[in-house]
Amino acid sequence: MRTVLVTGAGGAGRTTVAAATAVTAAAPGRRVLVLSADRGEALARVLGTAVGAGTVPDGSGPSAGRAVSAAPVPSVPGLWAGRIDPAASFRADAIEFQGRVGALLELLGAAPLDPEELTELPGAEPLALLRALRDTADGWDLVVVDLPPVRAALAALALPEQLRRYLARLLPEQRQAARALRPMLAQLAGVPAPGPWAYEAAARADRELGAAQAVVEDAATTVRLVVEPGAHAAEAVRHARAGLALYGHRLEAVVANRLLPAHSPDPWLAELSGLQRKELRALRAEIAGTGTSLHELPHLGREPRGTEDLARLAAEPPAPAAEGPAAPPWTTEDRLAAEGHFLWLLPLPGALRHTVDLVRRGDELVVDAEGHRRVLPLPSALRRCTVEGAALRDGVLQVRFVPDPAVWPR
Repeated sequence: MRTVLVTGAGGAGRTTVAAATAVTAAAPGRRVLVLSADRGEALARVLGTAVGAGTVPDGSGPSAGRAVSAAPVPSVPGLWAGRIDPAASFRADAIEFQGRVGALLELLGAAPLDPEELTELPGAEPLALLRALRDTADGWDLVVVDLPPVRAALAALALPEQLRRYLARLLPEQRQAARALRPMLAQLAGVPAPGPWAYEAAARADRELGAAQAVVEDAATTVRLVVEPGAHAAEAVRHARAGLALYGHRLEAVVANRLLPAHSPDPWLAELSGLQRKELRALRAEIAGTGTSLHELPHLGREPRGTEDLARLAAEPPAPAAEGPAAPPWTTEDRLAAEGHFLWLLPLPGALRHTVDLVRRGDELVVDAEGHRRVLPLPSALRRCTVEGAALRDGVLQVRFVPDPAVWPR
């Protein structure tokens, strides 16, 4: 299965590009699902049909999961359109959690909440998005996801890794292994130890987060970045490339949306078109030699409405991608014999030197770039080293590690 994540600047036409990509890809008869994380009716307006009017019926199509309601697009066989429902996803999770800890609630004298009084809490939207990615991982040839703008999209996609790290720190596996000793340890320490339900809930959450993380990190999951050529478009792409690279996302294409004709008798349109062409050259220079393609979508003179308009945009369908988990974005070079150190390399294309910082914390390296932060586990060899220095060269963060004499074998 192929997953394409569509993000970009606010107002650049992300929903239109996502819908046009799905329409083009579904033309050969493939099973395609286009998903919107937007609460409004933007996807329905672009497609010209109801979106998410009902869930996918059993036996008549691929399952979309409880976080998604989807419906077929009548004018394009094989294409389904769905909307992620954060409220329904939150209610389902809350009810399921109450069922698992029902005995504890009774012990505490607490009354469970009814489904009608459950309202979603802050943070429900990114969690619903992750559930949708996990639940739609099977049964489709292609899933196209209309994501929020870049910064919000990156924050949501980074959640599985971050939350799993927190769970591992709060309830590590070695503490779970000592379940039989917990009553005795609690008496000795004078502090109640977490009950079995806490570890079971943590293990369940870790499995679910791991399934979502597997989709995000899969080699067949790529990103399309949508911009409208104009002032600072190339700068926005540069900034987004650095954030995407830090989190290991593969940028498949930059989509230049709403391009005016190269020649127009109207002086104002001709001038605006000239500015767009200038920015296009800057975009090409920004991604030159990176393997990222530049797709150009025309301006129709109005907002696209319906699948015929979307087909006229001629969005390029995503190319086949490799299967299985993608390789980590970082690599380690052993220069111990020649230069006395290891070199840890993290590609950060587009990052500026003054926006990059790092700090070593135990067996992890905390990396900041262009306002984004990621905590990276160090390879086993580098855990026995100290950081000697770092430099950003040709879009690659190079960190030098020297062996720590206190722990390195002689």
